[in-house]
Amino acid sequence: MPRQVDHEGRRRRIAEAVCRLADESGLEGVTLRDVAERAEVSMGAVQRCFRTKEEMLLFTLGQIGERIGERVRARLAPGPARSAESAVGHAVTEVALLREEHRAEARVWLAFVAQAAVSAPLAETLRANYAELEAMFERLLAEAAAARPLPAPLDPLREARTLLALADGLTTHVLIGHLTARQAGEVLHAQLARLWGHAGAGGAGGTGGAGGEPSSGL
Repeated sequence: MPRQVDHEGRRRRIAEAVCRLADESGLEGVTLRDVAERAEVSMGAVQRCFRTKEEMLLFTLGQIGERIGERVRARLAPGPARSAESAVGHAVTEVALLREEHRAEARVWLAFVAQAAVSAPLAETLRANYAELEAMFERLLAEAAAARPLPAPLDPLREARTLLALADGLTTHVLIGHLTARQAGEVLHAQLARLWGHAGAGGAGGTGGAGGEPSSGL
């Protein structure tokens, strides 16, 4: 009997190879042959999984977005310490990819953002990803605003867009060395403190992690 092939598992394996190559040198020079070699599969196997390079990149981008989304959802799971404010902090920290263990993922994400500037299908996928994150931030902010009186009226949609743009920008600033992860965390903390009407350390926006990384309490 012919050996059964885990088609979806192979597609994920190929996507991981794309990520490793993109992390090393961006997406411009990534070829199907390079991916096949890195994934340790034949060129034919890559072509059976993906008809074109663009299709392969779209799948890989979807995998990255799914991983980030899974981490965000895990951080938002109900618990005794969960509040609407802390949920916003957890979500925006995960999206900003500031932790050292997520640095490679951040480099790959920005490589896809750069490629999307000249690829309409990639841009469409990214817009869908950002729209989903924006809707999540908007929902969490609305919950926080309803949970207790705030010193100033809060527009959940506007603030969601602000947080998403801030998280994206901080990712870039940390990667190029303009800010350290700790400094970027402090910027996030200041923005969240402004939303909630308190400027002290700690609380939902605390960023005092060791080694310059945002703490898990954010």
